[in-house]
Amino acid sequence: MTDICYILDNGAYNAKVGFSSMKPKVVPNCIMKAKSERRRPFIGSQIDECRDASGLFYILPFQKGFLINWDTQKTVWDFIFSKECCPVNFNDTPLIITEPLFNFSSIQEAMTEIFFEEYECQTLLRINGTDLAEYHYRKTHNNDCTLVVDTGYSYTYIVPYIKGKKYREGIKRIDVGGKVLTNHLKEVLSYRQLNVMDETYVINQAKEDSYYTTIRRGFLRDILGPDEELEQQTLRLNNERFSIPELLFHPSDVGIPQMGIPEAIIHCINSCPEENIENLLENIVLYGGNAMFSGFRDRVYNEVRSLALDHFDVNVTLAANPETYAWEGGKYLFRDPDFYSFCMTREEYEEEGKSLAFERFDI
Repeated sequence: MTDICYILDNGAYNAKVGFSSMKPKVVPNCIMKAKSERRRPFIGSQIDECRDASGLFYILPFQKGFLINWDTQKTVWDFIFSKECCPVNFNDTPLIITEPLFNFSSIQEAMTEIFFEEYECQTLLRINGTDLAEYHYRKTHNNDCTLVVDTGYSYTYIVPYIKGKKYREGIKRIDVGGKVLTNHLKEVLSYRQLNVMDETYVINQAKEDSYYTTIRRGFLRDILGPDEELEQQTLRLNNERFSIPELLFHPSDVGIPQMGIPEAIIHCINSCPEENIENLLENIVLYGGNAMFSGFRDRVYNEVRSLALDHFDVNVTLAANPETYAWEGGKYLFRDPDFYSFCMTREEYEEEGKSLAFERFDI
């Protein structure tokens, strides 16, 4: 047995990766190509070396939340596991890797095969990111029921857990995530100001810097005075700063006939056994990139509070670091005395084949 494991939260936009003994690295899960440097692809965090971020072209392994471009994903994984990023020897290090809820059996099968046969992994655990988030919350709050809200790049999932197990009848999916928000922002700005339809990378940065609680790149400039001159190209963001994230609460604004997050939370909880409703309302946890929008937690709380019955308490927790919350759950899970019983070994794979993986991993 080893003292550390390797955790890969394989998100559709960013992969969170690292050993359980360290802080995770956040690596873009894509390959990018730039107009100014056509010959060189930028893999993962190599994008930091790009001199011109305008006109960057994404090649993504995920579409609509599922891994379908294996060549791209394998290239990114090779980069992640290399000396340039976060090197690992799978011969003596267990691997925890996340995959989407209700993942297609063909994708599950391919992932198992790649890690056992190509990467020669000795111990593997495939698991949903929401499972890791729930485990994280349960270990730090000591509760029996948790409602996990995962709002990421491709979608938003609301998943109820009762005594550590997914209650599948209550799971809700909303087809709005960071990708929809960025694409809608591109369309609005292109209609109102200048054509930015080819500037996905730049507009995604603008969305994060303008709407998130932490400014990570550049700055937001105040309105110019009458005697001041503009020194650089500027996008003027007015009501877009709140109308874009509003799609998480009203997907119908862009023609998606689905309920918003607070209503979906109530529908999800009401689909669960009556005796668990109160506990679920008291243990709602938000994580994922969209949870970083300023005021997101308060908005969800206020609307859920207004929709829930008055005699129930409502508690909504925003993960301390929404982007890496599931990854951190992997650290807690690795410390579980039963951890290795959840995993599959290469020896088991060679003896019993892929069918055992379907039995072992609750996807």
